[in-house]
Amino acid sequence: MNTTEDLKKLFLLNPDITYLNFGSFGATPTPIFDQYQAYQRALERDPVQFITVATSTLLKKSREALAEFIHCEAEDVVMVINPSYAVNTIAKSLNLQPGDEILTTNLEYGACDRVWDLICEQTGAKYVQQDIALPLTTEEIFIDALFSGVTNRTKLIFLSHITSATALIFPVEKVIKAAKLLGIPIFIDGAHVPGHIPLDIHSLDPDYYTGACHKWMMTPKGSSFMYVKKEHQPKIYPLAVSWGYKAAKPSASTYIDWHEMSGTMDYAARLCIPQALQFRKDYAWDQIAKQCRSLVIKNAPTFEKILGTQLLAPLDERFIGQMISVQIQSQHPELLYHTLVHEHKIEIPIMQHQDAFYMRYSIQGFNDQQDLDKLFEVIEIIKKTGLIMA
Repeated sequence: MNTTEDLKKLFLLNPDITYLNFGSFGATPTPIFDQYQAYQRALERDPVQFITVATSTLLKKSREALAEFIHCEAEDVVMVINPSYAVNTIAKSLNLQPGDEILTTNLEYGACDRVWDLICEQTGAKYVQQDIALPLTTEEIFIDALFSGVTNRTKLIFLSHITSATALIFPVEKVIKAAKLLGIPIFIDGAHVPGHIPLDIHSLDPDYYTGACHKWMMTPKGSSFMYVKKEHQPKIYPLAVSWGYKAAKPSASTYIDWHEMSGTMDYAARLCIPQALQFRKDYAWDQIAKQCRSLVIKNAPTFEKILGTQLLAPLDERFIGQMISVQIQSQHPELLYHTLVHEHKIEIPIMQHQDAFYMRYSIQGFNDQQDLDKLFEVIEIIKKTGLIMA
């Protein structure tokens, strides 16, 4: 059985840093990173053949491996650089009209909010951010709050599967079922989901879904996916038009032709899906993830108490995965973050969402109780300086 020390040695992270921010950008284990660099070297050794021949074959293998992992058809998913790219692609293809409404919550990722803000400014549509009261108490209350924003002008529901600043798992399966009864398409932002909690696209049956592979799946940065249900694919146009649009030699899937390759770039990160999934199997990562969730939940009451705050949801796996967030009171959040990182060598995010600030810890296989004990000790020290008010 691998210890946390064994697992730490698999990552390239600075050993002097207590790393409690896996949720932001992930980190890539050495075996996967070595394959990533091998692809980059193969590209530089023979750029023409690698880009024009090998890349399409390797991308197909990545799509197929990913599709098996997230349970969908390989022809319905394409690799993209990040979820923001997918959100832009789909949002700009929806042909929104003045008065149309996109329904969401007030807890979504800021970059995605900005995409919809721009689209709505351009089209005259409206981005409806339904207020979700915190703490969450039941899935039913969440669903009632969200759907109270539905009108006859609602054209799409856009929803995080796991939120960023508040680190909450939303009941997307129930939301999708309710949306279908009303005939409303739904787009799920699952940036934090693949490799974090089980994902079954076929069972969920969303209209659109995007997820990052570079976070909890641990691929190199620049590896994410965009799923579009077949019936919608002809209307989702490429964000960057390249040779796949009106392809000289079209494949069996116009959707893949349009979106898979968007010009000359380094595709190596997207090619590493099979290696990342094999790594998970080799190290029984599903079991490691289960242990991580247990550590998150075990320490949440201490986190809550030491910061003098309130947990944002009940402590069970309906709402909590491998990270947890609490609201904090600080008049100098940026200084607080720099104090944690530079003085105490703890990498943990202090995030602003609307008018509130949150501290969120993420737990990965290389973390242990000592990491959280150090965090709690440092918080007590910082409280004495007044940077945290509890």
